[in-house]
Order: sequence, then structure tokens, then C-alpha cells
Amino acid sequence: MNGSWPHGQGPFYFFFRALLQSGWIVFTVVFLASPAASAEPLTASAYLSELKVKARAGQLADDREWHLLLHYRPRLFGGYESEQDDPGFFLSSEGKANPQAELDATLAQFFSPELVGRSKQSAQCAFIARYHWLKQKLQFDDSRLPKMACERFDRWFVDFEARSITLIFPSAFVNNPASMFGHTLLRVDQKDQTEQTRILAYTINYAANVPPDAGIAYPVRGIFGLYKGYFSTIPYYLKVQEYRDIENRDIWEYRLNFTDQQVQRFLMHAWELGNAYFDYYFFKENCSYHLLSLLDYADPTLHLTDEFLFWTVPADTVPLIASKPGLVSGIIYRPSRSNVIRRKRESLSSEDRALAHRMTKDPGGLALPAFVRLSPPRQAFLLDLASDYLRYRIDTTDEPLSELKERNRAALTVRSRLRIPSEEFMVVPFAKQPELGHKTSRVSVGAGWRNKDTFEEVTVRAGYHDLLDPEVGYTPDAQIEIAAVTARHYNRVDQTRIERATLANVLSLSPVDSIFHAPSWKINVGMQTITRHDCRLCSNGVINGGIGGAIESRLLGREVLFAFAEAEGNYSHAYEERHRIGGGGTAGILADLTERWKLMATGTYLKYALGEKSDDVRWFVGSRYTLSQHWALRLEYNHRDHDNDALFTVQAFF
Repeated sequence: MNGSWPHGQGPFYFFFRALLQSGWIVFTVVFLASPAASAEPLTASAYLSELKVKARAGQLADDREWHLLLHYRPRLFGGYESEQDDPGFFLSSEGKANPQAELDATLAQFFSPELVGRSKQSAQCAFIARYHWLKQKLQFDDSRLPKMACERFDRWFVDFEARSITLIFPSAFVNNPASMFGHTLLRVDQKDQTEQTRILAYTINYAANVPPDAGIAYPVRGIFGLYKGYFSTIPYYLKVQEYRDIENRDIWEYRLNFTDQQVQRFLMHAWELGNAYFDYYFFKENCSYHLLSLLDYADPTLHLTDEFLFWTVPADTVPLIASKPGLVSGIIYRPSRSNVIRRKRESLSSEDRALAHRMTKDPGGLALPAFVRLSPPRQAFLLDLASDYLRYRIDTTDEPLSELKERNRAALTVRSRLRIPSEEFMVVPFAKQPELGHKTSRVSVGAGWRNKDTFEEVTVRAGYHDLLDPEVGYTPDAQIEIAAVTARHYNRVDQTRIERATLANVLSLSPVDSIFHAPSWKINVGMQTITRHDCRLCSNGVINGGIGGAIESRLLGREVLFAFAEAEGNYSHAYEERHRIGGGGTAGILADLTERWKLMATGTYLKYALGEKSDDVRWFVGSRYTLSQHWALRLEYNHRDHDNDALFTVQAFF
């Protein structure tokens, strides 16, 4: 170098250039350090855009699993709508009917710590199943979309120590409208539990939030979806106490063959659903339907809810679950307390049965010579039976409890002195496994004769079971018919008409004995065709109800003899004043002649004192022969006030 400056660039030029460069560096550093100018929002926005583009390219909004997570169902005229009814379940204002908008809003919300939903958590935690599914599909970059800590979910999930899921089905309970068709719930089985300790596990249950004073409004509001339904987590032993010990319902447990990943998916979606409510519909979106949607997400190949288009009967869910190859890995039966007592009594001789009954009435029976000379194991069995019955009475009776508790204490005191374990007693169910029963809907096709005319008819019944239907898998001696319609064509008069329509026809026969004294009862609301005066085929509205008693015998095979005192109201143009109201009684027999052949016969007399004053004598004989699980033949004969009707039908259950 010669020490000279470049042409036109003196020392001041380089000084100002250095100053300008250093100032620009300082400005740049300050600008980048400023929160207002942070690159993080730009980076998040850019990454969110990338994720949305990738999700649209993969058509994730149309994916079945996304629809399962949001409970979307196709609309009749196109598009989708979610069955979820809680606005807090959706992160987009259009989310209930727009899967794409909800997916976009969900991705955006994953970048925010804002608290959402009823549980007030970040979206990643409140909707953790969505987060895990989208992360799997889109391969989230944790450096650009950091995973948030979900401590509440983690504690909840770890506390379960989940190993498997079990479907629980308490049998139908006719005395409670909410449980007439059975009930379902799901139990989360823990690691290292046995069949004995699984009673300590937790259940996931879905039910309507019904006020305690709902009364007659409950079935009405339940039918039209006017209650909110919520998921809840309840200890299983409390449900066993409610169903088995108090309501006397058998419980069937179906252990599901889920993988660890499917159990995890099940619990993650259950956590999300605990964050929202559905409108509860008694006949469709009920306890079974939304539990099945949980199982559908755990294993999307099942398609369980797709099987129920118009109504969901809990009793139908069990055969559906059992029909899936490899899904059920084991079945356990928990008998009701009353059935344990009945089966134990059946195993005794008449002398021991009388002795056990005496012990429940008088503690002095514990010192009778007939008891003292029994072997210790036999004494233990009778004492266990006496205590079972006394505890049953303590939990179910309205009588003063002090005396019952004192008798039970005396029996337990003597039992403790024996110092031997109770023998294991296998209880054979009175009703076989629910999946072995017929399906709950029925169609009947038949022909017959009525008052010098012949006819053909078709009957469709939505549900569920009547006294002459094949009883396998159903509560014995109970009838629940809902929404049945019969169309009949009379050949001689060439007339087709609605012959019968049933809104509800419920009947419960409860055989009484020296131990159990529950009444029998019935109620029927519907329409039938009558012939009266000059009206040969007239519609007749019917409301009938009664209360009575029943006893069981074994003369032919197994028979139930019953009688009712009842009241009835009719409305028809066939009556002079268009109505009549009266009362009377019915007596009858229901007999199992063979395993496949059943017979029923009844006789009724009613006297009408209001409206058209008249009386009515009726009798009915019906017989059913079972062809297979879902097919039966039936022959019936009805007589009513010079009106005779004979009918033969083929019945199919679906």
C-alpha cells in the first residue's frame, strides 16, 4: 500500500460509513429484542398455516376418526351435524355443523394457553384426544408447537391404572321407567385386579341429569330431549349396591379385548366428553348410545352406533357387542341379592327351608334342636342365608329397622362362633345371558278368522318383549311393549284398517312366597278394533291399569297363576255416550309347557258405571312355539262380547 485513499473516498467517508453500519447493528438488535417485533408470532402463524394446508391436503376433516371425535352424523339432505349439544365443546362458532371449520379452529387453539370448555383448560388438555390424533396425523414439530403440560389429565389417567374395559349390563328393572329396557355402563379394569377385587374399579356412566322431584315429567321430558346428559366416573361397588342389592337386578359383565392403545384412546375421549353434555333422548341418544360412541373411537373398525338409526335399546347393545368377532374375551355373572336367596332356598329340603325362615323371624330359632344337630357346614349355610335375607330386608323395606338389625346381629354372632369359611355357592341365573335372547323389535305376519270373515294382518313392534315371546335372555314374567301397530285386511267386507295400536303395554308378574311379597301390576294405553251394537269395526281407545298378585307352581313344568283388580276407560263412537269407565278383575295362568312351548290363558270381567253403563266378559288363550332365537309361531283366540277372533302368526325379531 502507498498510504493514499481511494479516489473520491477520504477519511470522512470511511468514518461515516462505519458509524452508519454500527448504528444499523444497534437498531437491528433493539428491534429484534422488542416484544412487539418478536418473530415468535410470525413463526406460530406460519406454522399454523402450514398445518392447515397439510390437514386439508390429507382431507382430515373428512376422516372417520375426526367425525367420531366430534360426533358428526350425516344430515338427511347433505352435510354433517354433531350430536354434541354443549357450545363449549366446539372451538369454532360453526363447529357443530362444519368439520373443516372446527379442525382449523382446533389447530389454532393448540397454539394458545387460553382456557376453554367447561373444565377450563388449554385446548391441548381439554381436548386431548383431538390433540394426540392430529399430532399423529400431522407430525407436530414440538419446537414450533410446544406441548403443554396437562397435569390434571395425567393424574386422572394414572389413577385408573387401566388394563382393560368391561361392558356392564344390569338387567331390566320394570319398576323404574328409566331402567325398563336395561342399562349399560363401562368399567375400567385396573392392573393386577381379580374378579373379586374388580368391584373396587371405577365406571364411566352416561345418564340424564334429572331433578329428584321430576315425577311424571321425567319420561315426557326424557322422550323429547329436554334433559342434559352427562358422563360421570363412579366407583363400581356403588353401582353394584344400587342395581344388585337394592333394585334386585342381575348384572352381566362383558370384558372387551382392547389393546393398551385402544384403552388409552378410550380414556382420552372419555376425558373430553366429561367436558360437555348431550341432550338426553330416552329412546335414541341414551345411556347405551353414547357409551357405544366411546367404544367406536377406541376401535374405529367397530361401527357400533351405526347400527342404531331410530332408537337404541340397551338390551340390543349386548348382542351387538357379542357379535363382533374376538371383541368379548370373558363373561361374568353377578346375581341379584334376591336371586341368590331364591337359589339357596331352592337347594334346601322343606325342613331346612322352614328352619331358615324361622331363624329370620325369631332369634330363638338359633337354639332349636333341629338346628343344633346339623353339621357345622350346614349350620353355616343356613346362617348365611338368614343373614342374606335380613340384610335384603334392611335395605329394601319401609318397616322399622331396629328389630331386623337385631335379628341379623344374632345370626352373625352364632355364625362367627363356627369359625369356618362359607362354601362357594354357584347361582344359576333365572334368565340366560342377554345376548342369547331375541332382538327387541318384531314383525308379525298372520291370518285368521273373525265373525264369519277372514283376514290377513301385519304387525310391527318397536320394542321390546311380551309374556309370550321367547323368554331366553329376558327378565322372567315381565312384559314391556312400546309402539306397536297392526294393519289388517278383512276379505269379506274388503276393508283395510289399523286394527290395533299400542303406545305402552307394561305388565310385571312377581310371584309371592313366604319370603318375597312384591305386588304384580300392569298398565296399557292404546287402541283396538271392537264390534259393538251397529258398529261392526270401530276404533276403541283404551286406558287400563291394575294391581294384583301372582304365585308360582310346578304342576305342568313351571306356571305362574295371577289375578288383578283393575280399572279401565274406553272412548269410541260405538258407545252411546262415546265413553265408559269401570272396573273389575282378571285372572290367568302363564305356563312353560316345554323349553320351546308356552301357554297363556286369561279371563276378565269389567263393569262400567260411568258413561255407557254396560259390562264386558273377555277371555283369551294364546300359545307360542319357538323355532329359533329370532323366529316364533303363535296361535291366539280372543273372545269379547259376542266378538270372536282367531289368529295364527309367524313372528320375526330384528
